[in-house]
Amino acid sequence: MYRKILVPIDLAHTDKISKALGTAIDIAKHYKATLCYVSVTSSAPSSVAHNPEELADKLRTFAKEQGQAHSIDTDSTVISTPDTAVELDDRLLEAIKDTGADLVVMASHAPGIGDKLHMLHSNGANIVKRSDVSVFIVR
Repeated sequence: MYRKILVPIDLAHTDKISKALGTAIDIAKHYKATLCYVSVTSSAPSSVAHNPEELADKLRTFAKEQGQAHSIDTDSTVISTPDTAVELDDRLLEAIKDTGADLVVMASHAPGIGDKLHMLHSNGANIVKRSDVSVFIVR
């Protein structure tokens, strides 16, 4: 049913999205699908990498380790953009098309006061609304 599963990931927060990562792995095993880990970043240094190229190396290593540990096919891609806060959803939608993904598995942020005051938008909800593929949001 699924051939390629896109998994948006921030390597600085893998501990907070372990349930989503596990869900993606389980689905990939079940359907013998490839997991494509995607990070969207700016060119500014972060706690994970000094630049997009270093992040791409680290994400490639992460994907390879996940593939070996769980006996699944993996891939990775890093998308660089000037402003991740503004462009994250658009870049993820482009990644869905560019990779040929037919499912997205992504973590949801925990609801908080920002949601109640409508100060925070939901990246997951935006992807669900604007994508042509199925999206599995994991809390």
